[in-house]
Amino acid sequence: MDLKAGLWQQQTLKLAMTQELTQAIALLQYSAQELTEFLEGKALENPLLQIENENVQPMNPLIDRNRRKHQKVERDWIEQIAAKPFSLEEQLLSQLNIAKLSKRQLQVLRYLIQHIDENGYFFGDIDDISHKLNTPLELVEACLEQIQSLEPIGIGARNLQECLLIQIEYEYPDNELARKIILDCFVPFAEKKWKQIAKELQVSLKDIQEVYDEIQLLNPKPGAVLGAETSAYITPDAIIEQRANGLIVRMLDDTLPRISFNQQYYNQFKNQDKQVGRFLQEKLQDYQWIVKSIEQRRETLTRVVTKIVEKQTAFFRKGPQALVPMTMKELAMELDIHESTVSRAVREKYVQTPIGTFPLRSFFTSTIQTVAGEENTSSTQVKDIIKKLIDNETKTKPLSDQEIVEVLKSTEGIVVSRRTIAKYRDQLGIPSSSKRKRFN
Repeated sequence: MDLKAGLWQQQTLKLAMTQELTQAIALLQYSAQELTEFLEGKALENPLLQIENENVQPMNPLIDRNRRKHQKVERDWIEQIAAKPFSLEEQLLSQLNIAKLSKRQLQVLRYLIQHIDENGYFFGDIDDISHKLNTPLELVEACLEQIQSLEPIGIGARNLQECLLIQIEYEYPDNELARKIILDCFVPFAEKKWKQIAKELQVSLKDIQEVYDEIQLLNPKPGAVLGAETSAYITPDAIIEQRANGLIVRMLDDTLPRISFNQQYYNQFKNQDKQVGRFLQEKLQDYQWIVKSIEQRRETLTRVVTKIVEKQTAFFRKGPQALVPMTMKELAMELDIHESTVSRAVREKYVQTPIGTFPLRSFFTSTIQTVAGEENTSSTQVKDIIKKLIDNETKTKPLSDQEIVEVLKSTEGIVVSRRTIAKYRDQLGIPSSSKRKRFN
C-alpha cells in the first residue's frame, strides 16, 4: 500500500446550505399566516420590498388617528360592549349582591377567584390565604362556599371529586346513592370496580350503572364554559372543485400579500456612495431570492396538492371512508422530490374540498396488510371499521381488542395486531372493553 504524502485534484458534489437555500426551505413550510408575517417583517427591514395588498394598508398616524375617531363614533355602541370579553372575576362577582358584602368579604372573594384555573378548579390553600390576608379561617371557607354556589355549578371545587359532589347535590339532590358513591367509593368507581362497590353498599350493578349514566351528564370542567375563546378561522391554501370534466385544483393566493420592487427608491439612491450601493445590492439580492422562494413554494405546493387529488380521487367523491393508503415517501418518489420536501409542503396547510376543509397531512395514511397480501387498506379505513364494530356491539358483552382482531381477519380480510387495535382505539377516544361494559 502506497502511503506517500502528495497533492491531487478530485471533483466531488456537495450541497452547501446557504442562507438563501435555508430561506427557501423555511418559506415552503410556512403557513399562509406565517408567510404573511414573514413578508411584513421583511418589508420593514428591506426598503426595496413593497407590500401591495388591499388587506395591508400603509399607516399614516395623523390621518389614521382622525379616521379612527370617526369610525369609533359611527360604530354601534352595543356591538362594542358585546365584543369586550368578561373576565372570570367579573362573571362570578356579577352573580353576587356586592352591596351586601363587607369590604373584607369582597377582598377575600376576589383573592379566592384569582386562584381558580381555566377549568374552574380552586388551586389555592385556605390556611395560607387566611394567613396572608390576616382573615379568620372560617370567613375564607365561607367565601369559598359562596363561590361554589355560583354558576356554572361546580366552579371553585378543589378537585374532581368535590366538583362532582357539588353538581350531584344540585342536579340530583334526592340521589343518595350517587352522593355516597362519589363521597366514599370515588376511586374504585372511576376504575369500574363496581362489583366491589355493589357488595359494600348492598346494591345491584344496575343501580351503579344508573349512577354512572347520571354522572356522565355532569361537567368535569365547569370553568371552561366561562372562557372567552375566540373563534379560530382556517384559511385554505388550495381549493378543490368538482367540475363536469372532473376535479380541478385552484391555489388560493388572494390572502397572501403581493410584493413588488420599489424602483423609485432604488433609482433615487443607487448612485450614492459605495456603502449605500453595497447596501442596495444586498437588499436587491434579498428581494430577488424572496420572489424566487415564493414562486418555488407555490409551484411545489401546487404539484403536491395536484398529486394528492390524483391519488385520492375517491376521497373527494365518497368521503373519508374511501381514503386509500398513501405515504409521503410514495408521493415524493412520484414527484421526484425528497420526502422532507413533501413534509414541509403539507405542514400547516389546508385544502377546501366539496365535502369540507381538511389539513393536507390527513391524506397520508399507512397501509394495512390484507389476507390476500395486497396492501390496499388504509389505517383510516381500519379505524372506521373498528368504530362501526364497537358502535354495533352488545353493550353488556363488548368486544375485546383480540376479538376485534379476529373479526377484522375473518370478515374484512384485514391483518392487524391486538396492539394496533388498542392504538387505533385510543386515537378514536374509545375506552377498553372493561370500561365500555354496561350492566342492565
